[in-house]
Amino acid sequence: MKNQDVYLVYFSAESVTLNECLQLSYLPSKRNYMLLLYPREILILDLEVNQTVGVVAIERTGIPFLQVIPCFQRDALFCLHENGCITLRVRRSNISITGTPNEDPDPDPVQELIYDLRSQSDAIRVTKTVRPFSVVCCPVNENSAALIVSDGRVMIWELKSTISGRNLRNSNSSASPLYSPVAFCGIPVGAFQNKLPDLSLDNMIAGQGAVTGEEQLKNSFFQEVHLKFLLTGLLSGLPLPPFAIRMCPPLTTKNIKQYQPLLAVGTSNGSVLVYNLTSGLLHKELSIHSCEVKGIEWTSLTGFLSFATSTPNNLGLVRNELQLVDLPTGRSIAFRGERGNDEPAIEMIKVSHLKQYLAVVFKDKPLELWDVRTCTLLREMSKNFPTVTALEWSPTHNLKSLRKKQLAAREAMARQTVVSDTELSSVESSMISLLQEAESKSELNQNISAREHFVFTDTDGQVYHLTVEGNSVKDSARIPPDGSMGSITCIAWKGDTLVLGDVDGNLNFWDLKARVSRGIPTHRSWVRKIRFAPGKGNQKVITMYNDGAEVWDTKEVQMVSSLRSGRNVNFRILDVDCCTSDKVILASDDGCIRVLETTMKSTCFRMDEQVLTEPVWCPYLLVPRASLALKAFLLHQPWNDKYTLDILHIDYPENDNIKNLLQKQLNSLSNDIKKLVLDPEFALLQRCLLVARLYGDESELHFWSVASHYLHSFSQEKALTAKTTDNLQEKLINPLDICYDILCENSYFQKFQLERVHLQEVKRSTYDHTRKCADQLLLLGQTDRAVQLLLETSAENPHYYCDSLKACLVTTVTSSGPSQSTIKLVATNMIANGKLAEGVQLLSLIDKAADACRYLQTYGEWNRAAWLAKVRLNSEECGDVLKRWVDHLCAPQVNQKSKAILVLLSLGCFTRVAEMLHSMRYFDRAALFVEVCLKYGTIEVNEDTNKLIHMVFADYARSLKTLGFKQGAILFASKAGAAGKDLLNELKQPEEEVTEE
Repeated sequence: MKNQDVYLVYFSAESVTLNECLQLSYLPSKRNYMLLLYPREILILDLEVNQTVGVVAIERTGIPFLQVIPCFQRDALFCLHENGCITLRVRRSNISITGTPNEDPDPDPVQELIYDLRSQSDAIRVTKTVRPFSVVCCPVNENSAALIVSDGRVMIWELKSTISGRNLRNSNSSASPLYSPVAFCGIPVGAFQNKLPDLSLDNMIAGQGAVTGEEQLKNSFFQEVHLKFLLTGLLSGLPLPPFAIRMCPPLTTKNIKQYQPLLAVGTSNGSVLVYNLTSGLLHKELSIHSCEVKGIEWTSLTGFLSFATSTPNNLGLVRNELQLVDLPTGRSIAFRGERGNDEPAIEMIKVSHLKQYLAVVFKDKPLELWDVRTCTLLREMSKNFPTVTALEWSPTHNLKSLRKKQLAAREAMARQTVVSDTELSSVESSMISLLQEAESKSELNQNISAREHFVFTDTDGQVYHLTVEGNSVKDSARIPPDGSMGSITCIAWKGDTLVLGDVDGNLNFWDLKARVSRGIPTHRSWVRKIRFAPGKGNQKVITMYNDGAEVWDTKEVQMVSSLRSGRNVNFRILDVDCCTSDKVILASDDGCIRVLETTMKSTCFRMDEQVLTEPVWCPYLLVPRASLALKAFLLHQPWNDKYTLDILHIDYPENDNIKNLLQKQLNSLSNDIKKLVLDPEFALLQRCLLVARLYGDESELHFWSVASHYLHSFSQEKALTAKTTDNLQEKLINPLDICYDILCENSYFQKFQLERVHLQEVKRSTYDHTRKCADQLLLLGQTDRAVQLLLETSAENPHYYCDSLKACLVTTVTSSGPSQSTIKLVATNMIANGKLAEGVQLLSLIDKAADACRYLQTYGEWNRAAWLAKVRLNSEECGDVLKRWVDHLCAPQVNQKSKAILVLLSLGCFTRVAEMLHSMRYFDRAALFVEVCLKYGTIEVNEDTNKLIHMVFADYARSLKTLGFKQGAILFASKAGAAGKDLLNELKQPEEEVTEE
């Protein structure tokens, strides 16, 4: 842990203990800040001085912290507490930007970073087994959080804002209120324009610099907002293991209309969870039992039997609970009535193939046979009945012959009751329809008791074959034990194949038709369960052992795949079943239920195969070309007079399946988003920012956030150039968020750095802290305060003499030629001899910050050079320094062109931005950016820029053609001049040929 060692070195001098620290994380909204999370407080450390500058503490009766997530868009913290409550804490705004950079510092500087509690969610009920596990925040919008609970639940909490209705001017509250931002999606909007405040955190509340200063209050209207958490989603997970799983009856041609792939999961707390496997969602949760569920058997597609056993008493007796559940209504009845108290535990239940009969096997008690349809006991075996170790029902029965006999009997009865031939024809037709309808009904409604068979084994391995018909049970045959097999533990029967497993891990495959058997020693532990896969002709089985599972092909009598705990996987398998002909289900002790292919190698599930209960906006579910087409459709529709969300009625040459998928995605957008997209006043710049959020593209999101701010800012500045009023205050009414750090306006960045050094100064506790603060003040031009700190050095300090001389130098430095030359010479020599920081300080003292920046860049200190340029140089000199930084970022060995583009945006070099976007083959972003620049008038149109514009539009037209938007391609090709002439002719050629014909 190399980074952790660095932290220990940083804070060992400050007596900051990391033994009880729960989390270390950086503060993304500010550079060089770090958070240390403790159970009852959060320490905010400034890494420039390695000192705590803020503490977020909870009151004595408060709930301790578990996790903290710092936000990027606003200086805010999402905190998770031990009771599952999520709180949002926003930094109290103290910065003032109404002054000029060279004014004296605030006489009452900020004493500490204070984060006020702004909203909190409801807590959960915490028990020994249920506790909050972790929380994650949406990385794009930062307005929602997902809480993961140890019982498997995922709770989605969304942050909502409400306008309090009070005007800022009438607010007399001493607390620091929150206000809605002036801008929406990067552009200031009026009070009556459409906007969606809950789109993201930066659209909910204004930044620190947006609502400060008396001058702004006179010229702007701000509304106070309140935040609250709203539970918008709940995904219930599995409780703690163990589990008992059972898949519903398989899909057939008869039940295809009403079939749902439902999986019943019995849990340790007595509830049964029913999941729909195609959606992956919880279908029903039924609290049925008071103790752990041991097994489940389906009686139909809409009903099942489940049994649970309590903890044995001193005599080894338990309370057995056997419940019959109707899934649509949730009604549950005690299947065995009053039976179940103080008796041996139920070991297994088996429902017959036709769902007529139920066999209940006990540990030390004879077998019981029940009628599932009437919930009546058919037979309780005698005390001398063999002890059952394994049991399985036969898939053969006589239902078809019974139906034929009943049909013939009904036809004969119908003919006897008919008098005339005319009546006969009408009665025959009606009887035939009734009989056909009766054939399609279940055996329950038919009241047919078909004959069914089952086999079981005793402790000696002898196989018994019994026949059940109505309430009669007959012993049909007995097969002596196989000498190669031990005690039989489980049996599976499908078609003419019977598979037996024993305690030694041996498998015996019986071919009943050919009357041959084959034993296979697996050399594994006890065979706990065998299940056949559904599907006609599918003879695969899954076998479960103590240490894993295997899939076998009974036709070839060979193993298909194997899974072994401790070798392939780290979990232990608790139960198995087959859900389809090629997929198996594993329940494991790590609290998961996995659906795997028969190879049992991965649990991947294609999302396009998933049946969603409601449409979900996720363009990445589409194929790449369709996703890009959808993005282009949402971004810009210049071929239409107004925007539309109906892609089915435009000229888009794709097959109907693709168009329908695109239309489904468009329909899944929320009504608020649709309203914004269809709003004619919603500018193209705002639309680009909105689509970047919808697609979760953080690169585009940062680009359009910075671009929208500076395009609007430079266009406003251009409009105010002719006016005599100073436009500095206008420019700073809505500054770029401080989370963009070096990209902010110079004045705002300077003020923020002054506030930071004042905070460092207040928190200093050692000489090293004082020295660092003095160095920062010198670089910021705050010489008077720097001299005060230098003079505080005590006489016992070994640096006392140097600091005193340095204070004298700073106080007496003049702008005369000889002194400046001497200081510059000394600074140059110091830099040449490895004293870069000291030399830069001296150059800054004599207003040679531009030379200092060049030296810093020469020695590879590019970030420090940019910082110094922002705080000390005028806009022209600062621009030169940052442009050299851009060249460095674009160098092949660095290759940070995306960052270089953001720096160029902050400098207003929009033409170069378009060139770089085009060279990086971001054709859509480049074309839309050029179009917005032309609208705002921030690109000067001349011969050189025209060539660039034509190239950008021509390449965008080609990309639109590739995506299938012919009308858009024609429009942009016509704007591309000579660069798009050939493409325009190519696009129009088919239409001309059609008209000529």
